[in-house]
Amino acid sequence: MKTKEIRELSLNDLRERIETEKTNLLRTKMNHSISPSDDLSQIKKARRNIARMLTLLGQSETKQDKK
Repeated sequence: MKTKEIRELSLNDLRERIETEKTNLLRTKMNHSISPSDDLSQIKKARRNIARMLTLLGQSETKQDKK
């Protein structure tokens, strides 16, 4: 997910999306531990997307707190 797309989400949608991505990451890790896959880049991409969303969520929350 691109940063521009993340910025367009509302705070509630962003929180829901983060939880969904965390669940998907956990499922991907579990599947990998059961039957190792060759494509580990999906785990890396998911972690980065979650981190990106959490960063933008934090920035949005601090902007609202200052207003």
